[in-house]
Amino acid sequence: MVKHRNRIRNLALFVGDLSSTILAFFLAYFFRDAFPDKSMPYLFPLSWLLNILWPIIPIWSLVFYLMDLYRYWRGPGFWKEVWMVLKAVFLSSLLAGFIIFALKYQFVSRIFFLSFVFLDLFLVILFRFLVRSGVHLLNRRSEGSRFILIVGLGDDALEMARGIEKHQELGLRMRGFVSPGEAGFPQKWNGYPVLGSAQDLPDILEREIIDEVIFSVSQDELKQMGKLMLFCEERGITTRVILNFFPHLISKTCLEELDGFPLLTFSATPKSELLMFLRRVLDFSGSLVLILLFSPFFLLCTVLIRLDSPGPTWFRQVRCGLNGRKFTFYKFRSMHEGAEERKGELTGFNLMNGPVFKMKNDPRITRVGRFLRKSSLDELPQLFNVLRGDMSFVGPRPLPVAEAEEIKGWQRRRLSMKPGITGLWQVSGRNQIDFHDWVKMDLEYIDRWSFWLDFKILLKTIPTVLSGKGAM
Repeated sequence: MVKHRNRIRNLALFVGDLSSTILAFFLAYFFRDAFPDKSMPYLFPLSWLLNILWPIIPIWSLVFYLMDLYRYWRGPGFWKEVWMVLKAVFLSSLLAGFIIFALKYQFVSRIFFLSFVFLDLFLVILFRFLVRSGVHLLNRRSEGSRFILIVGLGDDALEMARGIEKHQELGLRMRGFVSPGEAGFPQKWNGYPVLGSAQDLPDILEREIIDEVIFSVSQDELKQMGKLMLFCEERGITTRVILNFFPHLISKTCLEELDGFPLLTFSATPKSELLMFLRRVLDFSGSLVLILLFSPFFLLCTVLIRLDSPGPTWFRQVRCGLNGRKFTFYKFRSMHEGAEERKGELTGFNLMNGPVFKMKNDPRITRVGRFLRKSSLDELPQLFNVLRGDMSFVGPRPLPVAEAEEIKGWQRRRLSMKPGITGLWQVSGRNQIDFHDWVKMDLEYIDRWSFWLDFKILLKTIPTVLSGKGAM
């Protein structure tokens, strides 16, 4: 019920955000006209500046969407929303600035661009404040409300009622409860009126204004209420069922349909196929650009490795990816040939608990290899893993097959998301963290995943790599 009403609100927000951005663009132009930039002899025509408006519109729209600014905003509160808008405008401005620099649009005044950013931030926040105020005002009127009746007197029914009360700004109102039994029901329950028993439901619907009926009953009770659900359907009253029959702790549930069959889905990982597709697009384009950008380093590392020790330039190993899929993992070789065969001799020096092997001052590492590891340059070939789709830029670290097979129980969930070059573990200490906490960080990342979290991890990776913190 909340979801459908939010769609209308989200459409209004999207149109408003877009309108605010376009308005800020034109206001910034007139502001620039009033305060000329000394580095520019005159103000360039508006038709020239419109060349950057066309990329600005999709950039702003995409970033605002990826920053979750079109989700339900009741929980975060207004000031949390202001902070989210600030981050979205900042990130959008960085991307737009990069495009202006890449296209060499020297006619774009700095005063104009900064004015546009600040005006856009102000107008978007103002518009969203007006939307909040308007929604609250509109839903105070009874004709804009939806009255809800709950069949059931259990804990889930009570929690649902309290949830409805929390969403009054969306026009949701509790009308009362109906007892699933035929006798012995109270007149009031936890402060809410009990309007009758299940057999009285047809009469209740005749005399009361009811828009929706929610059934919060057991499986056995639900089987006996088929006629009541059909009665609601005949009268056009929306009917919902609380599905509390199936045990789950962390999974998010959603109802889907395949070829006419309704499916109740439990997912403990991000389930939006659109977001995952956009993530793949960014991974592919980003890895392709970085491979071209770092091609001199590929050549340099190849020469240094060949001069330092005999053997191949790249280290190849089969590792476990998404849900156990096996793929060939690439790194620059940092050890002498035959290093894997010598691993058994060094197990007593392992600094990590669990199935992972990490050793300080590993004698198998070459002189160049130590430098490559300290600088993280040995990770560069993984850009090809990202390009192929085996890995992502951010995600749980992929483990060799033998180590991954030793992971049991709840820790296996770290395989439920595509592995990454960097992640929470890498920016939190890397090899200074034991395996148990490492896995907990991977699961925290999966549960909290968003594009903004990926962006923060990528930013934190830069100083981590430069400092060499936790590298072995």
